[in-house]
Amino acid sequence: MSGNLISRSPHSLTAYQIRLLVVLVLINFVNFSARQVFVPLIPLLRTHLNVTDSQLGSLQTWLLLVLAAASIPFGLLADRISRRAIIWIGILCWSLATAAGGLASTFSSLLVARALVGLGEAAYAPAAQSMISGAFPKERRAIAQSIFASGMLLGGACGQVLGGLVGARYGWQVAFFIVAIAGLIPSGALFAIEEPARGPRSEVVPFWRLLTIPAFMAMIAAGACVTFASVSLLTWGVDFAVNYKDFSLREASVALSLVALFSSVTGVLTGGAVADLLQRRFAFGRIAAIASAFLLAAPFLLLAIQTEEKRIVLLGLMVSGFFMSWYHGPATAVIHDMMPRRAHATSIGIYMLVTQLVGGFGPQVVGKISDLHDLQLGLQLCVAVMVGGALLMLLVIHFIRRDGLRHPSLEVFHAESAD
Repeated sequence: MSGNLISRSPHSLTAYQIRLLVVLVLINFVNFSARQVFVPLIPLLRTHLNVTDSQLGSLQTWLLLVLAAASIPFGLLADRISRRAIIWIGILCWSLATAAGGLASTFSSLLVARALVGLGEAAYAPAAQSMISGAFPKERRAIAQSIFASGMLLGGACGQVLGGLVGARYGWQVAFFIVAIAGLIPSGALFAIEEPARGPRSEVVPFWRLLTIPAFMAMIAAGACVTFASVSLLTWGVDFAVNYKDFSLREASVALSLVALFSSVTGVLTGGAVADLLQRRFAFGRIAAIASAFLLAAPFLLLAIQTEEKRIVLLGLMVSGFFMSWYHGPATAVIHDMMPRRAHATSIGIYMLVTQLVGGFGPQVVGKISDLHDLQLGLQLCVAVMVGGALLMLLVIHFIRRDGLRHPSLEVFHAESAD
């Protein structure tokens, strides 16, 4: 890419980089609004459709399973054809699927509609993250990816607020229709953005070759644990606050969303900056930042689950949410640092396949524990799994120290040493 599009100053952004981030952040915002609008609607769906917690948990599970299954095909395509076209397909898929969810009259039809939302997300994420890493120098990838992730966190929080307010007053169907329409709004701006340059075709890496990189495989294992825990906590958080902490549905939707909004956005931006700073000193700096943050989050998350005081619940969620959100930008940056440019989307596709496939069972497992015992025990299990993910990241550090950030077996595919 020409130098006027990429700024290598540690502080300035080019006009192109700003436009790219604004458009992709906005799309990420509506993407996760469509996913998380479902969360505060759980109590309404339980009554309207007469279903169990295990069935409700399966709505998120199947969304993530479809996302996982479609991630590799879309990742492979995004490393070979127009990433903008792939992203547009994703927007169309999740908007139509969300609208179909609002039309569902049975649990089975709602399950199919929610599952297809995952198809749209699978098309979007690998292609968008590849574009961002291609538009920024590698020393600034974590903060750039963190800004992108802030759209996800803002959208998720706003989706929950919208679901709680609109669902309680006008019904859960209307909440789905609103986010479906909103999903199409930013699609036009996508084609006004030039695609960042990619490496030559010689950088395309055979799919199976990526599975031989120890640091990448350890990163996937850690990500699966983190996804299991975080998706489960997001899915059941509002319902837990209503049934175990004496929040009203409206109070839980708004209060938890505002806490999540503040803590996660400040956390994701802080985490990206800290990770980039540590990366300048250590080859494993970004992954060390993520692992430390999850270990710091765990005691505060347990405090929120255990306490009976509403203020302590919100405080514990705020602090734990701040540290947990450090993960989003640096994790993508670490994976892209390991890979040639033509493997950026494919590697994220593989990562999403495994992490969403394993993590996707989290809400259903927690729902089953809730049916058999109680929801509190299920959420305590999530904290333990999250800590396990943080410890697996120490294994990633070991492999990076042993083999280098770029494994020797991939050097032949790195055609540009400056990548």
